[in-house]
Amino acid sequence: MARVTTTDGVTLDCVETGAGAPIVFVHEFAGDKRSWEPQLRAFARSHRCIAYDARGYPPSDVPPDVSSYSQARAAEDIRDVLDGFGIDRAHVVGCSMGGFATLHFGLLFPERARSLLLCGVGYGAEPDRRERFRAEADAIAARLREGDMAGFAEAYALGPTRVQFRDKDPRGWAEFKAGLAQHSPEGSALTQLGVQKARPSLYDLETELAALEVPTLIVDGDEDWPCLAPGIFLKRTIPGADLMTIPGTGHACNLEEPDLFNDALRRFLVQVEAGRLRRRDPAAAGESITGMPAAPGA
Repeated sequence: MARVTTTDGVTLDCVETGAGAPIVFVHEFAGDKRSWEPQLRAFARSHRCIAYDARGYPPSDVPPDVSSYSQARAAEDIRDVLDGFGIDRAHVVGCSMGGFATLHFGLLFPERARSLLLCGVGYGAEPDRRERFRAEADAIAARLREGDMAGFAEAYALGPTRVQFRDKDPRGWAEFKAGLAQHSPEGSALTQLGVQKARPSLYDLETELAALEVPTLIVDGDEDWPCLAPGIFLKRTIPGADLMTIPGTGHACNLEEPDLFNDALRRFLVQVEAGRLRRRDPAAAGESITGMPAAPGA
């Protein structure tokens, strides 16, 4: 274990294993650094792997003021983790909340990112769902502040994009739920209010995304309903992005389908490290099936 202190004085608890090109793993709201065990075990054979608990997730610090939590700060924490380990550039892999942080890290610090993998990124991003998402964040924070993490975890783990995990792998799902029940209620509530609720919509970042040059892989489960349309938006907007959809799968693909997820990440890293990733041909973004102009009056 290692500890990194961020530029605003928050201490983050980290784990490091393996040697080689560095990969930093950034967890989702309902997870923590333990969520990446299937990836740490697999990729430590070939890479230097680092995972950390976000601020608000003990044993990392839980700053008491919501102003210490934001989407930009989450991206800066990735930078601070790199600095703490003396790493110039890294592959960064994020799931859900961690995927948003990973994307913003790529936008804010592209020179520090060797590649980005964005898993389950998009919840609440669609313009017609913004207000509902923000209201849900308020309701979740209020529920968390009641202090019943076990009850919250029981309900959260039965959401419409989590039951797929339960049905495929009851043991893994139970482990995920037990880990969530151990989180700090206050840290989780502050994360909901400062990071989740306040983050900008992906659709408001179209100009920045269109200029993103970092190799990017988007991974979604095909039953992760809130992320499907935003995933396609990211694919269409980021010039060099690839999109992979895993069938019959919900939100946390890296836990629910670790073999498929690891295979996708491994293939992606091989392409990036060999310098073989392509930039999408602009002609591929056309609306016509054939590329031929429509007949007059069609």
